[in-house]
Amino acid sequence: MFTDAQLDAAIRALSKPGRFEGAERLVSAAAPQLQRILGQALNEGGWFGEAHASQVRAAARELDEDARAARIDDLIAEETRMGMLIGVAVGWELARELGTVDDEPETTGGT
Repeated sequence: MFTDAQLDAAIRALSKPGRFEGAERLVSAAAPQLQRILGQALNEGGWFGEAHASQVRAAARELDEDARAARIDDLIAEETRMGMLIGVAVGWELARELGTVDDEPETTGGT
């Protein structure tokens, strides 16, 4: 699919100023549908099931204010990471559906 060098070059290209302007316009237009798909993927993956709700309740019940804030910060950080990872997967699949990503990964060697 892609070599390590191609992937590194693509990641460097993403850091260029203004790189996401066009993508932001497209994503804004599709935001409601993408948000629904992201929510569905997170639910299907179990990220917002009973275990998550239990963690939220436990953080809210924490008596020590600093500990409560730390637990809430941790939950938000974890939700952000999972949302980003699932969002990337959704974006990758969208690109594949649009025919811009190869279906079969290629071994790049060395990783």
